Order: sequence, then C-alpha cells, then structure tokens
Amino acid sequence: MTYQECLDWLFGQLPMYQRVGGAAYKADLSNTLLLMEILGHPENKFKSVHVAGTNGKGSVSHMFAAIFQKAGYKTGLYTSPHLKDFRERIRINGEMIPEDKVVNFVDQHKEHFTSLGLSFFEMTVGMAFQYFADEQVDIAIVEVGMGGRLDSTNVVNPELSIITNISLDHTQFLGNTKALIAAEKGGIIKPGISVVVGERDEESSPVFEEIAKTRNSPISFAEDIIPWRAVDALDLKGMYQERNVRTVLAAVKVLLEQGHNLHIHLEEALNNTARLTGLRGRWEQIGSKPKIICDTGHNEAGVQMVLDQIKRESYRQLHIVWGMVGDKDISTILRMLPKHAIYYFCKPDIPRGKNAEELGREAVRFGLSGKSYPSVTKALEAARSHTLSDDLIFVGGSTFVVGEAI
Repeated sequence: MTYQECLDWLFGQLPMYQRVGGAAYKADLSNTLLLMEILGHPENKFKSVHVAGTNGKGSVSHMFAAIFQKAGYKTGLYTSPHLKDFRERIRINGEMIPEDKVVNFVDQHKEHFTSLGLSFFEMTVGMAFQYFADEQVDIAIVEVGMGGRLDSTNVVNPELSIITNISLDHTQFLGNTKALIAAEKGGIIKPGISVVVGERDEESSPVFEEIAKTRNSPISFAEDIIPWRAVDALDLKGMYQERNVRTVLAAVKVLLEQGHNLHIHLEEALNNTARLTGLRGRWEQIGSKPKIICDTGHNEAGVQMVLDQIKRESYRQLHIVWGMVGDKDISTILRMLPKHAIYYFCKPDIPRGKNAEELGREAVRFGLSGKSYPSVTKALEAARSHTLSDDLIFVGGSTFVVGEAI
C-alpha cells in the first residue's frame, strides 16, 4: 500500500482517541503487552526516559531529546498527538520516521492489529518502539499519551520517570480530583527507579510520595534541586517554559548522578530545542503585521498560562480564533477568556470537534462576542481581514485548531 493508503487505514480502521474521544480509550495494558510479545519485546531493547504530566510533558520531552542529541546520543522521541504529519510522533535525532517504515510496519502486522482489535495509540506505540529497537537508539524519550498507569507507553522500564505537574484534564477517565489524577499519572513510577516531579502541589505531591515510598523509588521535586531560572535565549517561547526548564534541569542533575554525560552543550540544546526536535505550537508566532500567535494549551491550567502570556503582549485590539473539542469542560474555559477580545469561533476538523455555532452560543453566556465559522481556515481568514497591523491574533483552544492553523 502507499503511505497515504496506510494513513487512511490507520485513521479509519481503528479508533483514535484524538479524533473520536472516549470510544477509543482503553484502560487496560493487556493488548499492549500482547503486541510487545508479538514484536519480540522491543521495549526492552533501548534505554528510555518516561515523561507524564497534565501540562508541559511535550515540551519537556522535546527539551530532553535536544539535550541527549547535543550530547552525542542517538535519541528517539515518541510524542502525541501530531499537528500536521503522523510521523511527527516518532523521531530519531529530530528526523521523522520514514514513510516506508510506517508502511512496512503496518503491512507486516496488519493481521495482528485486526485480530487483537488494537487501538490507534497501542498500534503507534508498537511502531515507535520497534523502530527505536531496530535503529538501536541510545536512549528514547517517551511521552505518555494520557494518564500513566494504564497508558500504552507504560511498558518501558526507564532510566528515569518525570511527572511535570497535575491539573484537571481528562477527568472522565482519570478522576475529578488532583489526587485521583496523580494516582493515575504516578503509575509510571517504577520500583527502584528515580522519579522527578516538576511542581509541588498539596493534593498531588503526597500521592507521589506514597507511591514512591511503596515502590522504593527515590523521588525529587524540581524546586528542591534547581532554583527558579530562565534560559534567556530559549527558542520555546512563553513564560510557562520557565517551569519546564526547571523540571528538565532537575532531571538532568539526577541523570548526571547516574553517569549520563549530559552537561556538554546543555545550554545550546535548550536554546535550540525546536530546531533540533521539530517541536511546534508552543507560543509560536506564525504571522506578522498583524502578529499571529498560536499555542496548544487547552485545559484550565494550560489556558491560564496562555492568558498570562497574552497580558504581556502589546496590541491595539485582541482577536482570538478559538475552537475546542466537545468532551472538554467548555464552560470552565470560556469563563476564563478575556471579554475585550473579538472572537472567531471554529470547529477543528475531527469528529470530536465542538460545533462552532454551538460554541459561539455558549460563549455568549460568558460575555464573549464574535462570529462562528465552518473551519479553522475560514476563521483565521476572517480574523486577518478584520485586523490592523498593530493588532494581535491568537489561535488556540485545541491542539487540532493549532495544527490546522500551522
């Protein structure tokens, strides 16, 4: 099959959480374990760093990949979701998995996928781990998809576990309190393996400490290792990246103590993370005159970070292109958004996408004014046509909105 035919099969044959939501969620590792057995246990053939958390885990994963790359390691990186190209999920030294590798993997194992009834995510994890094993990477940075305890990535036995932070997201699957969510994300803590937690929290921190104690896993909190600091030339913009940098530097210190040679070119790696790893959509400028910024922050904590950053911008008028998925806590997010902005509501092009007209009607209840558009492209075009050069357009609300805008 061609690469496009392969993608069509991947996206159409099997459920994919990012597209259809809860119907694709499987709170069970049995299928992943069966797949690993069929593949000859590739998860045991490379070293890894496992990264979970509500916000920041993607940025932290990419920073780590950049650091290992600059230190001379052949570095795998598995992240999700992708913005434009499926292959963004699986990289080695910043280069996406070749199209023929995707096609060959699916061709070879298609019958197993069908007979096992694998989810899109289970299948993609298998593809990534097989690729990393075949290419003999020195280390793989593996980002958790959702939760941790029952996430398909949780079959690795890492050198280090990292949990960036905890806030309310995916509550229908992970629990409706920080403590419950922490119990799920803390499931990546492995017996005897060190864990670094990015941020202290009175609800979640005791949960992590108890799990670590039970599993005899050394636990550290970033603020106890690294003073608050920023890297001036960091190419991942946004104030919130300061928290992620501190988490990364704390984790690097732990890895240095384990014998990993990561201090070489450390600052250079952090200052060139996007260039080295291909990360996009984190407070990224995609246009000028007017300035257009996009960001993938989509839960309560992530949106608050974005709003704090917008306050630091200078502009005549703020325009916001905004779309969401239907299974998020829409009311909580809409309540947070600035009332002085002009809104362009849109629906991301996935089944989970929230209808733009419905989103617009809901937004009126919270004092937000604007119009609804049938697509992200139409909404962004309308925003551009109604702005002056010193205005600001922000694009966000969903990873998929940002992906389409980019």
